Amino acid sequence: MHHRFTNRREAGRSLAAKLEGFRNKSGAVVLALPRGGVPVAYEIAKALNLPLDVQVVRKLGVPGQRELAFGAIAPGGVAVYNERLLEQLNLGDEAIGRVRDEESAELARRESEYRRGREAPDLKGRTVILVDDGLATGATMRAAVESVRKKSPAGIIVAVPVAAPDICSAFDIQPDVTCVCLVMPEPLYGVGWWYEDFEQTTDEKVRELLDALQPAAANGKAA
Repeated sequence: MHHRFTNRREAGRSLAAKLEGFRNKSGAVVLALPRGGVPVAYEIAKALNLPLDVQVVRKLGVPGQRELAFGAIAPGGVAVYNERLLEQLNLGDEAIGRVRDEESAELARRESEYRRGREAPDLKGRTVILVDDGLATGATMRAAVESVRKKSPAGIIVAVPVAAPDICSAFDIQPDVTCVCLVMPEPLYGVGWWYEDFEQTTDEKVRELLDALQPAAANGKAA
């Protein structure tokens, strides 16, 4: 039985130790899935001395049961769907389209809010370490991987403290993806169960952590 993580930042420090090979690696970049992935990714980027940015994704929630995701979207027009769930729910195209439009607007809003005018990083030929606080269904991470893939990276590392074993291996079997995970419990009981402190990460905290690792010049301070 694995111990639980104290909080996301402690989980990030533990994960950084497994990614030691990327320390100071030129061309490597850490991208966090907000919001919960940001404190985890912050510790990884800090420990390995790598740049940190966000990979914004949005779950597509079932109308009336928003926490039940039937898919996810990411920048670049990426959308992944849980086909099995869609069949069970019998959701019409119109309902799906409505949720997708709403979440696309929220995706754009969050990207601009978190980046505050910073350019999205150029990922061409780089090793991209995608970080979240855990993988339950993997839908949001699948969308993130698709979105990054469109930008021609050298390779993608999916790095999470905790994941359902089959979800992690589903990423691992993709030729351009490696999945690094600390705990793969069966059953998972939900990602939050593996953290003593799993409180919501606020938008404010996301911006604060992102800004903390920006090069000084980008913060408007003289370098």
